[in-house]
Amino acid sequence: MAVYRFRVTFEDYEDVYRDIDMPSKGTFLELHHEIHKSTGYNPEVSSSFYVSNDQWKKGTEIAHLPNPRKKESGVLIMEDIRLSKFIDDPHQKFYYIYNFDRPYDFHVELIKILKEEDGKVYPALFKSVGLAPKIAAAANFPVADLDEDDDDDFIEETATEEYGVDDEDEYSIDEGDEEEEGGEEEQEFGAGEEDY
Repeated sequence: MAVYRFRVTFEDYEDVYRDIDMPSKGTFLELHHEIHKSTGYNPEVSSSFYVSNDQWKKGTEIAHLPNPRKKESGVLIMEDIRLSKFIDDPHQKFYYIYNFDRPYDFHVELIKILKEEDGKVYPALFKSVGLAPKIAAAANFPVADLDEDDDDDFIEETATEEYGVDDEDEYSIDEGDEEEEGGEEEQEFGAGEEDY
């Protein structure tokens, strides 16, 4: 039996990834569960794989816990679809959206096709690089009061990023330099602005 090695990368955190070995007869649901076994996220949320091209454009959808509208439209269901059905390319790509309520996007790319190793149990995590972002746990933020210290840290980090005081100061200095290089009329106009 062939074994597919997929590299699963967070779209916004390219330095965090998981290499997962999946049997070719495995289903998309098994891959979904293996991804979240390695990230620690809850797998029982609405998510979808999309067959993709090299530009990560979303094609055919393969869903887990689809909403009624998707069911009516005949969306493919993860537990019913084997991985091998959609492997047309030795570097096949799937765009994966985890948790439509608070979505996280992943790139899933086939990086190697191997032979099954005797005695090895599949699916299997081959390599894990980086920690899965904690922010994903915020899906339960309004409900969970257990980690108040973690929540405070998150708020402080956000506040620092939002104000961006250093960036604004540099921008003001640049503007001032431009005004000084201009003619006298522009300098008078700039002086009026400083009065505000």
